[in-house]
Order: sequence, then C-alpha cells, then structure tokens
Amino acid sequence: MIPNKSADLLTRLKSNAPDFRKPVSLVRQDSSAFISEMQDEESELPATESVEIARGLRGYWISNPEAVADQTVLFFHGGGVNLGSTQDHLGLCARIAKAAQARVFSVDYRLAPEHVFPAQAEDAITAYKYLLSHGLPSHRIIPAGISAGGTLVLDLLLSARDQRLPLPPAGVCMSPVVTMLFDGESVTKNIDNDWLTPAQLNAIRTAYLAGHNPEDPLASPVYARLSGIPRLYIQAGTHELLLSDIASFVDKARWAGVPVQFELWEGMFHCWQAFAWQVPEGEQAINLAGVFIRDAMVR
Repeated sequence: MIPNKSADLLTRLKSNAPDFRKPVSLVRQDSSAFISEMQDEESELPATESVEIARGLRGYWISNPEAVADQTVLFFHGGGVNLGSTQDHLGLCARIAKAAQARVFSVDYRLAPEHVFPAQAEDAITAYKYLLSHGLPSHRIIPAGISAGGTLVLDLLLSARDQRLPLPPAGVCMSPVVTMLFDGESVTKNIDNDWLTPAQLNAIRTAYLAGHNPEDPLASPVYARLSGIPRLYIQAGTHELLLSDIASFVDKARWAGVPVQFELWEGMFHCWQAFAWQVPEGEQAINLAGVFIRDAMVR
C-alpha cells in the first residue's frame, strides 16, 4: 500500500513535467508516453470513431453502452494548448462518459506554436457548430474540458453567445486556465504543492499568444464580459498554482449573474481528475461532474 497516493503521484508528475526548453516535438512525444503510462492498466481503453470536423480538425466519438440517446459531452483535452490529444485523455474521457451516461465527442484542436491564438478558440466553436449541424440539439450538448481545455469551454460559450447560436445548458471546467497573465498569489504560494511551475506557464503563454495581448477575453476569459453565458461547474484543487486565478474568475462570473457551482478539493493539484486511477479523489471528482452533467441535460 502507498501511504499517501496523492503525494506519490505528485512526485511522479513533477519528475515527468514537460520541459519546454526541448523541441516541442520531443516534449509532445515524452508527455504522451508518460500520460499513456498513467492510464488505467486494469481495463481496456474505449474504442473511438474518428470524424473530420473541418480541414485540419478532427473529433473522436467515444462510445459508452450506458449513454442516453443524443446526450453528448463535447470534450477538450488539456496540455497547455501546445501538448495533448484525445489519445492521451482516453481514460478520462471513458470515465466522464460513464459518469455522465453520455457519449463523449473529443476534439483534437490545433496546437501551438504551429497554430497560435485564436486558432484553438476557433476550433472550439467550430466543433460545437459541427454537432449542431449534425442534428444534435443544443440542450443535449455539454462542453467540458480540463486545464487549457477548460479555457476552450469558456471560449466556446462566449463565442456562441456573441454569434447568437443556441446555447448549451451548461459548461464544465476542470482546473481551467482563465488568464494568461498567471498573476494570482497562488502561483507563488503553491509553488511547492503543484507539478506546474511558473517557468512552464510562461513558456505556454509565449508559444500560445506569440505576442498577442494576454488580456484578450478569449485568451484570458477572466477579462471577458460574462453575462449571458450558461451556468458553470468548476473544479479546482487547493494546491493548484492557478487556484487564485480560478477563484477570481468565479467571483466575476457570479457578479455577472452566471450561476456557478464551484468545488474546491483539499490537497489536490492541477488536473488530478486526469489521474483517477492513481488517486480516489480523481474518480470522485469525475463522478460529481457526471451528476452535474446529467442534471443539466434534463433541465
């Protein structure tokens, strides 16, 4: 028995954290190999069906035998906008599908630095329009994302509102990145408690924005006009570097009249949900997100 699974996992994550001083192709290769190693080895990963959303943009249907007809979670993976893929997040997608009793449609959005801001935000709304155009009603689609994927959930909701598209009933954000300034006090306060580092955050910002204004609302949703977007479900760990930023976003959203269910997880670090096989808190967080999604679908 491991006496403290979360501490053991954090040590492994720190020792395998992306090193952005290396070429991005090598960083992606190393990161993918590590994340794949961390997947649930006790069960088979789900089958996927790949479809072309648009040129250079693909989505993957992840099957779930318990899915209710036409209920879809539109999922955006993490990875700091320059790493990650559906393949890296299949274990998480499968758990979300089971908890939500829905199909998951995971988007392999374009990555930086080959494709810089706002390419990823454009891909998010394009994926949503794809589902609408294929007959899925907006009230049966819940966008969900982790880390940078959480940013894209917020970008999608803001863009759908501004383009006067039918809105989904809610959005789910796990450990979302809500500002590219990374200026909350937890960035220094939690520096020993998380596997992210300020240097990694700065490297992500440089590759993603390529000189663009970090206060652009789609880059940093904390600066957006938030009124009129659907209700939100947000999870964050008390040991996250991004905790203060997330809490500030929650306050602003509530002041704008957005119903926000905000859950703080004691002792958890960035994206602990992705490692549900390693820590029970990950499984618990996904199950609660599933409860929220099911409730939002039937309202």
